[in-house]
Amino acid sequence: MQFGNKRLRNEWKYYIRFHDYISLRNKLRLITTLDPNSTDDEGYHIRSLYFDDVYDTSLYEKNYGVYKRRKYRIRIYNQSDAVIKLERKSKYDGYICKEAVSITRDEYEQVMAGQLDFLLKRKTGLLHDFYYDCKNHLFQPRVVTDYVREAYLMEIGNVRVTFDKSLMTNVNTFDIFDPQMKTVHAIHEPKMIMEVKFDNFLPINIRYLLQYFSNQRSAISKYVVCREESKVYYKL
Repeated sequence: MQFGNKRLRNEWKYYIRFHDYISLRNKLRLITTLDPNSTDDEGYHIRSLYFDDVYDTSLYEKNYGVYKRRKYRIRIYNQSDAVIKLERKSKYDGYICKEAVSITRDEYEQVMAGQLDFLLKRKTGLLHDFYYDCKNHLFQPRVVTDYVREAYLMEIGNVRVTFDKSLMTNVNTFDIFDPQMKTVHAIHEPKMIMEVKFDNFLPINIRYLLQYFSNQRSAISKYVVCREESKVYYKL
């Protein structure tokens, strides 16, 4: 689906318990392929630093279900600086668009130090937008999300089913490369987050697997869940 020059995808989210995860995982492995970025059968590690403005607009727009909204984040994988992405995730009702551009470790350090002029030297609209939002709306680091993602892919429908496990959030630093970062569990029940993303249609075999959860879709935001948990430790 297109919205202006943006390519949108469907995104469905669910909270699921461990026994449901095991059952779905076993069935998915018969009809999909494990994400090649996985380091083992459990998937790969994701750590993201989210930004918000001085009014916490991204937080409140999510909580109030605003039709059109967006979030900025810097994301790394497996606690390495080999790949660092600055991303903007835009939401249009039930559809999403994710835009990303790679930055270097030095550029990340400049962002964290508030030295943003380099963003305008890069010929990338996303970096320019991030610069102006930081300057005009005082975007600042707000929370870190930390979890293990197990992802399965199906070419038909461009389907991606992910299980986000052991969601944690930061309590002492916003530096995603800090080896002394301390994290706490953001979900206190024995459950995880399942996300299903696809383009224009969901293949019947995937839809069949999800029929048990058809009435359990939830407007889950890892950003919001972690912000709420972080408030115990930070005055944000």
